[in-house]
Amino acid sequence: MSVRAEMSGRAVRGVRRRAGRGFVLGTVLALVAFVPPGSASARAGSPAADAIAWTTQHVAPGVQVRTGVLNDPQAAGAWTVTVQAPAVNRLTGAASWAPLGDRDWADTTAGQLRAAGFTPRVERVTWDQYSDTPRGTMGWQVRVGAFGTQAEAGTLNSAVSAAGFRTSVEWTGYDGRQRADAERVHVAVIDPARLRGTVEVSDGGNAADREKTSTVAARLGSLVGVNGGFFVTSDADGVQGTSAGLSAVHGELQSMAVGSRAALILQDGGRHMRVADLSTTVTVRIGSDVHAVEGINRVPGKVRDCGRPGAVPTALPRQDVTCTLADDLVRFTPAFGAPLPTGTGVQVVLDRRGVVVSRGDRGGSVPAGGSVLQGTGSAADWLTEHAEVGRRLELREVVRDASGRQVRLGPDDSIVSAAPTLVEDGRVHIDAATEGTLDPLDLSFGFAWSNVRQPRTLAGVDRRGRLLLVTVDGRQPGVSEGFTLAEAADFMRSLGAVQALNLDGGGSTAMAVDGSLVNVTSDATGERAVGDTVQVLPGTGRG
Repeated sequence: MSVRAEMSGRAVRGVRRRAGRGFVLGTVLALVAFVPPGSASARAGSPAADAIAWTTQHVAPGVQVRTGVLNDPQAAGAWTVTVQAPAVNRLTGAASWAPLGDRDWADTTAGQLRAAGFTPRVERVTWDQYSDTPRGTMGWQVRVGAFGTQAEAGTLNSAVSAAGFRTSVEWTGYDGRQRADAERVHVAVIDPARLRGTVEVSDGGNAADREKTSTVAARLGSLVGVNGGFFVTSDADGVQGTSAGLSAVHGELQSMAVGSRAALILQDGGRHMRVADLSTTVTVRIGSDVHAVEGINRVPGKVRDCGRPGAVPTALPRQDVTCTLADDLVRFTPAFGAPLPTGTGVQVVLDRRGVVVSRGDRGGSVPAGGSVLQGTGSAADWLTEHAEVGRRLELREVVRDASGRQVRLGPDDSIVSAAPTLVEDGRVHIDAATEGTLDPLDLSFGFAWSNVRQPRTLAGVDRRGRLLLVTVDGRQPGVSEGFTLAEAADFMRSLGAVQALNLDGGGSTAMAVDGSLVNVTSDATGERAVGDTVQVLPGTGRG
């Protein structure tokens, strides 16, 4: 059986399983056009909501989930061998590889392949509709062969590699410049004017662990839940499950921003929501002495996705890169349920009033109702000099949007952050370079993350103030291939979003309805445990 046939059969079986888990009552088949009458469609060939025959489930008053598949009968994806171009990491100077290069490299490589007995093709790749990158040609890809199965392409890949070329096997249906066979989409529409409940960010009660989106949803009795922001996935990068970016739960910061990045702000339990680029400033004062806090609930010295002042190799956001910070001051909240990091430096334990109760080596756990500060380098020296037992520390936390306006948080407010922005003021606005998901000066960084179709989780707000939570399945050739960032932006705009951002995706992408997973996740091991989630919770006396 071919790969496509195997995956198609698996998808059908998955649909049948889900049909027995709650897609019967309140479900109708309808052709739904999200685009307001008279509005312009997204760019030609891009995914649009009005091209889907939707199955609509009315989950609760003010909550609908719409499921459909974008099919393109003209798509002709194939397995191919892509030759990698030598590159240099712009930040570190280390040798690396890029999936594309300049025209001279492409022509030279194609000639070498022909001399070795292969039949290559050279494909032009253009910049997508980013707001902060060049236009026109991005580079050129060199490819060999087109096959119906991954195994056939793998055989050719071995031969090309043996001839001295760096290669990879790829599905052309993942290329944003190629037509996609299929894109399976779930869209949750939440109307706060009718919702009898709340929309909240949940870390499962522990900011330092990982849990599946559907598990959290089932435990909370959630109507709809999706995965949230970026998080640490490896012990080498910090404590697994801690947020890699701004996170606020019940009005309390559980992680700081890494630069100014897109965030979904849910205020008054989701009654009011918006998307904005947010940054954070946190300081601690002892008497007249003030010191900057550079992190919350993370390992001192390690900054996942970079974006903090003084970080090495960059103080700018850099997706999936862990920067280092020699002089670091980190706060740990009661939500940090893991053992505190150990190592060189100084630790100060505070009671609920901010009074220092002990100072010493790093380690242990956060006391109930209290908090902890850990310092390394000059920050450790500052704590040693000023944080004497019995003294009171004053903490100040400020969240601001790109205009400089302060975002004040109350107990019913929460924030989930990721990157990049997709839609701003009703227009496609993808600031991928600014938010660190690609680098126009280094094609070895971020191409697959941004320009290749991937599973995505998206969030947006339409003109009526409704929240749109969207997942598209991906990495399933011929079944569902996913969106590029540009396709994600176009799709959100076609739904009527006036603001939208990209949340965590890939194997993290998950949507649960009534506590059960409804999409097909891409990891071979099944649904991935994540750091935080966005949950639509039922309630009484609301709405």
